[in-house]
Amino acid sequence: MKVTIDRFEDGYAVLLIRNEESVHIDFPVRYLPEGCKEGDILDISICKDIQSTEDAKKRVSDLIEKLKNKKYDNSHF
Repeated sequence: MKVTIDRFEDGYAVLLIRNEESVHIDFPVRYLPEGCKEGDILDISICKDIQSTEDAKKRVSDLIEKLKNKKYDNSHF
């Protein structure tokens, strides 16, 4: 996705999507490549990380299971 840096405001760059310039994204300046300025065109890629998503789901599921087991262990008191 191509975006144009429109302006900078309060630590954010306001990025306009090239084909739909009515759509803007407020993006933290600290994550921009060094030396970026108003009018620069950037190429942004967003990819779904399937493995990390599955790993996170597994961790949450394991924690929920652990909490359920802990609840049952304390029910004897």
